[in-house]
Amino acid sequence: MLELKNISFGVGGKTGEKEILKDISLTVPDNKFVAITGPNGGGKSTLAKLVAGIENPTAGQIILDGEDITKISVTERAKRGISYAFQQPVRFKGITVKDLIGLAAGENISTAKACNYLSEVGLCAKDYVNREVNASLSGGELKRIEIATVLARRAKLTLFDEPEAGIDLWSFKNLIQVFEKLHEEIHGSILIISHQERILNIADEIIVIADGRVAKSGSRQEILPELLSVEDGCKFACGTIQQGEV
Repeated sequence: MLELKNISFGVGGKTGEKEILKDISLTVPDNKFVAITGPNGGGKSTLAKLVAGIENPTAGQIILDGEDITKISVTERAKRGISYAFQQPVRFKGITVKDLIGLAAGENISTAKACNYLSEVGLCAKDYVNREVNASLSGGELKRIEIATVLARRAKLTLFDEPEAGIDLWSFKNLIQVFEKLHEEIHGSILIISHQERILNIADEIIVIADGRVAKSGSRQEILPELLSVEDGCKFACGTIQQGEV
């Protein structure tokens, strides 16, 4: 179980400290699919980076399975079972797609096994398995390869920062199926930052972050209707939630 206790995060500037997250407390239970949504600039991606260890909170604690991991490195968090998928995937010059998936899996996997992971994210395996993870790949291709590495990793807690970014319509439909399968088979927790209604609609719980604070949290059945309600003041155009496809 992941617990965030009174997490705050600020950055310095010419005018002094700017608060991005303000006293955030939340829990991601084991084996749950939790979606975080909210207006652009509310602090969602920053929160994911704090959990992954890419940034360090100004105040508060991050607890994983009873252990305070607030001050440990990205590498140590990965060893404890935290996996992070970037909004803009990293390019690795000199490493093949097969090798990258093998690194994620923690073993020297066979070509056939690497191809299985690629097929699950909608890539024609024979066209990609021996390609280098470099500038020759599009953003959408890199995103799907990164998700294939997440499938191979089978982490205790997987963080996705707007996984729909750069994904075409067919791939987005496939992406939903991948998340459902990931949740069903791996039995780890999934934390996804997203504005997409179709992703929110398969989450167990939804957390809304606005202006650096938790504005709402609860089950999908409780929160999603409120987000879709014009009376609640949350419209698709405001950046809280996007209807339809990518």
